[in-house]
Amino acid sequence: MIAVRYHDSTKHHFNRFARSLGYLDWATQPDPFRRYAGAAVRELPRPSTGSGRPERAEGRVPLASGVPYAALYDGTAPPAPINDHSIGEFLRCSMGLSAWKQYGQSRWALRVNPSSGNLHPTEAWIVREGRVCHYAPREHALEERCILETRTQRVRAAHEDKPARRGPSGSAEHFLVALTSIIWREAWKYGERAFRYCQHDVGHAIGTLRFAAAMLGWRMQLLPNWSDAQIAALLGLDREADYEGAEREEPECVAVVGDWGLGIRDWADPNALVDAARRGEWTGIANRLSSDRVEWPIIDEVTEATRYRGLGIGDWGLGKTQPVKSYESPTADPSESLIPNPQSLQGAGAARDIILQRRSALAFNPRGVLQRDVFFSMLGKLRPFGPPWDAINWTPQVHLALFVHRVQDMTPGIYAYLRESSVLDEWKSSMRSEFLWEHAHEGLFLLVPIDAGRIANRLSCDQEIAEDGFFGLGMLARFEGALRERGEWFYRRLFWECGLIGQVLYLEAEAAGARATGIGCYYDDPVHELLGLSGHGWQSLYHFSMGLPVEDTRLTSEPGYEWEV
Repeated sequence: MIAVRYHDSTKHHFNRFARSLGYLDWATQPDPFRRYAGAAVRELPRPSTGSGRPERAEGRVPLASGVPYAALYDGTAPPAPINDHSIGEFLRCSMGLSAWKQYGQSRWALRVNPSSGNLHPTEAWIVREGRVCHYAPREHALEERCILETRTQRVRAAHEDKPARRGPSGSAEHFLVALTSIIWREAWKYGERAFRYCQHDVGHAIGTLRFAAAMLGWRMQLLPNWSDAQIAALLGLDREADYEGAEREEPECVAVVGDWGLGIRDWADPNALVDAARRGEWTGIANRLSSDRVEWPIIDEVTEATRYRGLGIGDWGLGKTQPVKSYESPTADPSESLIPNPQSLQGAGAARDIILQRRSALAFNPRGVLQRDVFFSMLGKLRPFGPPWDAINWTPQVHLALFVHRVQDMTPGIYAYLRESSVLDEWKSSMRSEFLWEHAHEGLFLLVPIDAGRIANRLSCDQEIAEDGFFGLGMLARFEGALRERGEWFYRRLFWECGLIGQVLYLEAEAAGARATGIGCYYDDPVHELLGLSGHGWQSLYHFSMGLPVEDTRLTSEPGYEWEV
């Protein structure tokens, strides 16, 4: 399989890294913002959060400002009407800018959605009310790329088989959001391994979109009956003239979002919308992001091999509801933790604040300690119940090997965390026979008691951040069997699942007064050797670490948008 061959070719080894330029060619650094010149720009509402404005007009207060963090998981946020105000809040709290950083003469933006190297290959699109729009995060605006044939029978067939239901404002109850990748943005720095990182980022973005939807009282679900070619046609990605000389966008996924029972039936047939897009009125030419590019043929090969042809993946949720686990977290004694001003997760504050304050940690204080009950609560969020897991339609394929360093009343060591119990026997038979498999908590097993700090450091490309936190982890995916059963297109989904896991842990860290970071650089096969894994049955796809952050005081910080000051 091409995906397996690509995966093996892009592994890091102790004696060599995956192929890349080996240096950063600053002259060709990609522009972090894709724009479409000539497309009509519709500025989204700009709510102000500044304390210096005692009187603010109606609609200027952030729509979800009072929603508690727990509502991201328990579904208790009241549904907002779907209009420009709520769409703006949805995008601002998922794909918008979170801050501007500056060091010396260099200034760069951070975003709500995490990205490897802060390179941000992921672009967001909205399809609503007969328009296909690209989200421009720097301007917080929608670029109107296409007006669909809204008065034709073709569009009515897509979502008006029966009269469209309306929300409390009279607006349509749902809309589409799509994600694409500009792979060159990652390849510029990471070379051949970049395709992996693009897929991590898609998973993180699915997570940010799902949590933003939950904050607004909406649901979100991927539409797996849409092929990648149909997504490309709907978004105009296959329009050659619109990308002449510019870097192309790769279709990744499309989802339906809104306040509905299980109204995704209205979007079950993509053909009418695709036909309407092909006959629609298109405007806008993509900007070129780099003056020059380096070609990586192996990335082109795996990109083509893993495109989804729309063959389906069985029961994807029509007429089916998933259980939503109530969100409860035990309280803890703040005096028992070295985290400054820790918060119990149940009272963690406003969801919007936690979402927007998320950052990737640069370093950890090795004296930090995480409360045991908070650690267990975090792991519980990775079980496939409720958001964000209801956005995808496959059972868990990814489980965790944990390096526990400093969790209160927990034996330091290497642990296994199973996101569902059925994999226990498979893992026991696949891993080292000398492992203890001592039950520590629901789904959590101590494999070997050991100070694993140096091991985690070494395996994660000799990075101290993997050793100095409360814990680190490797995400292990059921690999070759899953690809043979479903198809090579599922290779992307395995990384998306890893990104979703990472996004949950990012927010859980912020809610606990800590910080987290994704680690894409690790030595693949040495991880497998440590655990006793052989062959391609299981593969490590992503590493992660959480701890007490050490801030870089050399950097200055400004809000993501000047109107939020």
